[in-house]
Amino acid sequence: MIHNNADSSAARQVCFVTLGCKVNLYESDLMAAQFAKVGYTCVDREDKPEKPSDVYIINSCTVTSTGDKKTRQILHRCRRENPNAVIALTGCFVQAFPDKAKELDGWDILCGNTQRKIMLPLVEQVLTAGGKIVQIDEHTNDEKFESLQIPFFAHKTRAFVKIEDGCNRFCSYCIIPYARGRVRSKPITELKTEVAQLAASGYQEIVLVGINLSSYGQDLGLRLIDAVEACCSLPGVKRVRLGSLEPELLTHQDLERMAALPQFCPQFHLSLQSGSDGVLKRMNRHYDKAEYARIVNDIRDCFENASITTDIMTGFPGETDEEHIESMQFAKDIKLSQMHVFEYSPREGTAAAKLPQLSPQIKAKRTDEMLTVKHENEQAFLETQVGTVGQVLLESHFIETPVSLRAEGYTCNYTPVYIDFSPDTDKDTLKGRILTCKLTGIANGHAIGVPVNE
Repeated sequence: MIHNNADSSAARQVCFVTLGCKVNLYESDLMAAQFAKVGYTCVDREDKPEKPSDVYIINSCTVTSTGDKKTRQILHRCRRENPNAVIALTGCFVQAFPDKAKELDGWDILCGNTQRKIMLPLVEQVLTAGGKIVQIDEHTNDEKFESLQIPFFAHKTRAFVKIEDGCNRFCSYCIIPYARGRVRSKPITELKTEVAQLAASGYQEIVLVGINLSSYGQDLGLRLIDAVEACCSLPGVKRVRLGSLEPELLTHQDLERMAALPQFCPQFHLSLQSGSDGVLKRMNRHYDKAEYARIVNDIRDCFENASITTDIMTGFPGETDEEHIESMQFAKDIKLSQMHVFEYSPREGTAAAKLPQLSPQIKAKRTDEMLTVKHENEQAFLETQVGTVGQVLLESHFIETPVSLRAEGYTCNYTPVYIDFSPDTDKDTLKGRILTCKLTGIANGHAIGVPVNE
């Protein structure tokens, strides 16, 4: 079937649906920039567009089976919204499980992680001639970093910049090395060009992201700190933040160099996964509890008010009651400020999928127990922030009431903050601003901020 072949690009709307990590968000924005350049109207499905789109780009995630399920659901919903639309399915699910992707109903294009730069011509081809296209190439060991840059991020107050792709670690539960290939890094000159352009466009905060961000530079003879220092050296860059990190790749020297940079945000998302040494060993993680605790202590020695956030998995194959209790206790002892808690789900093709699995009931119970630790930790951290003064970057999300306009923002250490303004305040004057605020209390998982010297 030929789709809308009489329309021009300028008359078409393309809708992006992004599942998963910040790297996926960056790559969706990268594709959106390509479509916008030739006249497409680009919308995000989360913004609930007023009309169905002519083209849907679904950027999938396959870290967990939940991501796969969401991909299938979104594909069906988009097809129902516009039966005549061109629907392209891309991302990690397609790359890791091409045969399963081909079995799904409703797609016109299957595009792997190595072909995002040709998404536009693939869509144009189907719009013009109809048919279905499958473009999935395997990753290669000599693959280079995808050298594309994003000039803008629609509706965002911070700019995510992908500087690393791939992973060489092969944790026993993880499919991502197969979906993303080996480690490859953005050259420093390209990074500086992109970040300088984003700073000139008014972005207040740059967030460096990668599939295994801590491995940045392994292929270039560099380290992550080199990328951080390069960004902080550029005029107009006010804040630089890091995405998720593998903890043991941070050295004390790296931390000292980061602490010397006024623009660096002292929030470290150190991927823990489990607080049990036995489970960590079976996961093929490259650290134990003692090393993780040492790194956390090094961070707190180098930074006055750092926050440590993390991911914790429950119900890993073979996890005993004692190991689960050990993991919860470690999460309490280390005083994590935020925790992303999720159940283990087997991924076909990984070593852990071949191990005896725990029952759904046990995994659900342990997740609930770990969520209790999460909430206790987050409340305790917020209490330590009351009375401090911090720089709050205001987001684009607002809560309107008859008596106030409540803005949401984040401090340098990623403390979530509510700030109340008069109800007639123009929201456009607040978005993306950095305000100096005193944190005076806590409400609904946020600190309450009061602007000072404004």
